[in-house]
Amino acid sequence: MRAKLAFLTLLGGLLFGAEGCAPVPLPRYAAFQPRRVEELLVDSENMRQIGDEWERFWFLDQPSHMTPWRTHGGLGF
Repeated sequence: MRAKLAFLTLLGGLLFGAEGCAPVPLPRYAAFQPRRVEELLVDSENMRQIGDEWERFWFLDQPSHMTPWRTHGGLGF
């Protein structure tokens, strides 16, 4: 009984650790070089925009209102 439970636990752990249906991790990028370059460019652009999204979420891209002068944030005077 213990051997069967240990085997099922080991089998469950192996299946849980697999990525998708494949027993080994799948490659992230294509092997065809022009397609791989396009995928890498898209990924790097997405990573660049994460910082902008983070600042926009926390309202860090807004002007500071802690100045002695009135700050509007628009283009008016």
